Amino acid sequence: MPRFLLRLLQSLFALAIIGMLSLAAVYYFLAPKLPDTASLREVRLQIPLRIYSSEGLMIAEFGEKRRIPAGYDAIPGTLIEAFLAAEDDRFFEHPGVDYQGILRAAYSLLVTGEKTQGGSTITMQVARNFFLSREKTYLRKLNEIILALKIEQTLSKEEILALYLNKIYLGSRAYGVGAAAEVYYGKALSELTLAEMAMIAGLPKAPSASNPIANPERALQRRNYVLSRMLSVGFIDKAAYQAAVAEPVSARYHNRDVEVYAPYVAEMIRTTLFETYGEQLYTDGIKVHTTINKVHQQAATSALQEALSAYDRRHGYRGAIQQLEWSSLPDAEQAESLLDPFQAIGGLQPALVLSLNEADTLADVYIRRTGNASLTFDAVSWAQPKISTNRLGKKPKKLSEVITAGDVIYLKQNQDNDWQLAQIPEAEAAMVALSPYDGGITALQGGFDFFHNKFNRVTQTKRQPGSGFKPIIYSAALERGYTAASIINDAPVVFDDVGLENVWRPENYSGQFYGPTRLREALTHSRNLVSIRLMRDIGINYVVDYAKQFGFDPDQLPRNLSLALGSGSAAPIDMARAYAVFANGGYLIEPYLIKRVEDSDGNILQQAEPATVCETCITPIEAPEQVDADPEQQLVQQWMGFKPAPRIISAQNAYLMSSMLRDVVKFGTGRQALTLGRNDLAGKTGTTNDQVDAWFNGFTPELVAVSWVGFDTPRSLGHFETGGRAALPMWIDFMREALANVPEEPFRPPVDMVTVRIDPETGLLARPGSDDGLFETFRTGEVPQTSSQRSTNETGESEQTDDALIELF
Repeated sequence: MPRFLLRLLQSLFALAIIGMLSLAAVYYFLAPKLPDTASLREVRLQIPLRIYSSEGLMIAEFGEKRRIPAGYDAIPGTLIEAFLAAEDDRFFEHPGVDYQGILRAAYSLLVTGEKTQGGSTITMQVARNFFLSREKTYLRKLNEIILALKIEQTLSKEEILALYLNKIYLGSRAYGVGAAAEVYYGKALSELTLAEMAMIAGLPKAPSASNPIANPERALQRRNYVLSRMLSVGFIDKAAYQAAVAEPVSARYHNRDVEVYAPYVAEMIRTTLFETYGEQLYTDGIKVHTTINKVHQQAATSALQEALSAYDRRHGYRGAIQQLEWSSLPDAEQAESLLDPFQAIGGLQPALVLSLNEADTLADVYIRRTGNASLTFDAVSWAQPKISTNRLGKKPKKLSEVITAGDVIYLKQNQDNDWQLAQIPEAEAAMVALSPYDGGITALQGGFDFFHNKFNRVTQTKRQPGSGFKPIIYSAALERGYTAASIINDAPVVFDDVGLENVWRPENYSGQFYGPTRLREALTHSRNLVSIRLMRDIGINYVVDYAKQFGFDPDQLPRNLSLALGSGSAAPIDMARAYAVFANGGYLIEPYLIKRVEDSDGNILQQAEPATVCETCITPIEAPEQVDADPEQQLVQQWMGFKPAPRIISAQNAYLMSSMLRDVVKFGTGRQALTLGRNDLAGKTGTTNDQVDAWFNGFTPELVAVSWVGFDTPRSLGHFETGGRAALPMWIDFMREALANVPEEPFRPPVDMVTVRIDPETGLLARPGSDDGLFETFRTGEVPQTSSQRSTNETGESEQTDDALIELF
């Protein structure tokens, strides 16, 4: 062998030895300082918080990173091949480091003097993504290589690929292939086409520059490159390649579908759980299952927004949001730009008035993100100018009296898909519904639009309940020996109460006085003077203590006679809890939203254990002899963690109150609810002084719902804006949907109740043969013992005994 070649071989051998020793030295120097790759087996990917309805439908998602983890077996093989073709086609052959790729990168560096190729394998990218920074230095590359080798010794190829495909950033806040499929195509992984898979596989190299939404041309080039690589390595055939290359770019941004719109609910849950979990709440994949019912929630939102819009229309049009000027009529693109500062609010869409025709009968408008539309005079005919809360201007007779070219206005689409002039209501409202048996909240809407005003009026506002508080007083009176037939004089009265600043001369809403009145009739027609006299007789302190049992805060209840008219303070959620007592037969429940909280693996972190109405359970309020309970059943309930709700009033009291509140709907201030065509509705309107607050608190045996309307800064809603006018329509619209498929459920009387025929004028037993008697229900032992002395029988019929007038339940 020539001496030259021998020396060359010796030199190369020496260099190889030196290189191997250097690599060994580098490995043993760097390896101990690197993270333990075994931790990848326990890695927890950042997954956002997700909140679901009772049906498992999405309410909200919170978290910076959108990620939908997928196991290796759930990732389509074609998608895996697309990533291998684009990033590392020898992945299943190399030991974590592809020496051919490194040599190609080194050659490129020698030729060009630039680091144009990194030579990174998928395993090396996993090492970088989980353990290292993205700085381009030789030291980081060495660390990356060493970690890749260690990872391959720790995990299988499939485990490495699964980590990579779930971790990799793919643009538009999408982390992992599951999120990318949803963000760009609104699909599950199994639904993607070959072209769509290639598009996603082309993103890791430059997720922003090759983003198919931001840069479709460059994304198309990158997608076609991936497809050509798949063809060259044999993953697809020529026909599949040609079909995929011909497919247009169809990617667009898809928000995670919100299947149940309940932003006030989502925010309540987020703030509550953040106190427990901190920032991990947004990264640990926590899933929250709520009590919210989709149908109820949608009905509550729609009913509230419609009620506020109707109130706002009654009080006049306040004019355009803004008046814009232009030198030439804007086209669609310009109109869209002009409307960009104005957002849709509560179903109302901003629009720009472009022109009115010469006949003043038709207006051409451009609606943000919708396009051109026409408005007729009918669409604006309601818009009398607002002068004050109680004064309106003249009715308009033509379009130009309401809108002109350049006006920015709000429009609302009606059920016929026609657009109508609208405006953002000045007043606000709240709607909450819950189960009276365990307190599970099925619907909650805290205002017209959460993103316009995040203040939650269901829980955060404390307002005067007005006459809605009267049932608490009447229930307290029943406990003090009054009956539904007791007579109270509805007559003028003057109080010089030390708890009030001035001499007080209360009166009924109508301004009239009705003389001796039965309690049932007084509650039905919301007679103020009867409530005041009743509370004065049973005692203010007694009423406050009694109300505390219903969950009211005694510090929010004034200890003077104005409390009889509802001058205390309560939130809508408080009123719903109180009325649930009448609906469920006398038990106090606590409203709740969260059924359970799960981690990303489905393990239960929190489980609701609500106190639940149980007619056969013994509670601390009751004595054992009062309840016909099966001891074996109680043991089973105790073993299952069942927690019975405490009884706070007797079943007889609750039934009498629900009976009187049914009459409010049948004959009194709530009779508009009869339009629902049901016989199992009960409730009470509430209106405060000067119509500052308007309420309707109502229920069936299966559902309690409370609606409220008012201004955030208290002021009058206007003349005649009572609970029956402002709040009851909202309640009716909600119940119409919520009860659509719910059969009527009668209020069933408990034991120890009797019904007798009484004289409506005296409340005593009706005389035999009288023709104006009516039936009333009493607790056993409280039936009147004497007959009325009024002589009303003109027929000469024979008298009957009192016993014959009693109907036992």
